[in-house]
Amino acid sequence: MNAIAAITRATRFRRAQAQTPAGLVPQVRQPKFHFPDDLPKYWWANDPARTLLLAALSSGFPAGERFFIDSVRHYQDRIDDPQLQQAVRGFIGQEAHHSKEHKMLNGYLEQRGIGLGRLEQEIQDLLDWMRKTFTPERQLAHTVAVEHFTALMAEEFLLKYDALEEMDPRMAPIWAWHAIEESEHKAVAFDVYRAIGGSEFIRLSEMLVVSVLFPLFTTVHLVQLMKEDGQLGNLKSWAGTLNYLWGKPGVFRKLLPSYFKYYSPNFHPWNHDARALVAQAKRKWLDKDAG
Repeated sequence: MNAIAAITRATRFRRAQAQTPAGLVPQVRQPKFHFPDDLPKYWWANDPARTLLLAALSSGFPAGERFFIDSVRHYQDRIDDPQLQQAVRGFIGQEAHHSKEHKMLNGYLEQRGIGLGRLEQEIQDLLDWMRKTFTPERQLAHTVAVEHFTALMAEEFLLKYDALEEMDPRMAPIWAWHAIEESEHKAVAFDVYRAIGGSEFIRLSEMLVVSVLFPLFTTVHLVQLMKEDGQLGNLKSWAGTLNYLWGKPGVFRKLLPSYFKYYSPNFHPWNHDARALVAQAKRKWLDKDAG
């Protein structure tokens, strides 16, 4: 903690090197996803661990997205910049639809024997505790940190590599849509935090909290799902997934440099400009009408 204090002697933001591109406002889409009865149980690469990893992540989205919306909305009346005001409205709209669609997806997976209801409740209980315990500023800092995680995973995990192509084509669109929009609105919470003069110490210390909680809950939930599905001893699936994430291609390992950039006093989400990658994904995965 002393290291963070040394980094943040000035408790307010320094001027970031990058800004959100002018005119870039999250577009609210209302897609309709349908999951047929004949969808394979393991719809990502016919692999239990990879499929259940995304299921574990999805279990936290409905409650998580609502928490993010509330943390940003709390400061909405303190935003003077018209573009940021518009971006906040877009952020809220996108996150609301993410919550709704993943709630539907989680119900579908639950019907197919993947027990996400209990996991959803565990995430809800944690976030309810945060609402009671954390200050509004720390709740917003929590959102900023998680948004950095999800943007990295969206851009460098789902959109950059072959994950979407390896999924059943009837399941891939919901993940492509979510990844695209996570990239589009990745800086909104950060820009709100900066606009209200948020503390650098809180921003960085909360990332340390998220860096423990996010992997911990995801790992525990994945192990629980694998056990309930009778796949806990499937060493081939575990080894293949661990290699994919940390070995070759090592998609999570390759996220680490971008993750550590968060601790720079000059950090801004748009220091990593993935608009070309997202534009390519839009052309491939989104209907023309959805943009």
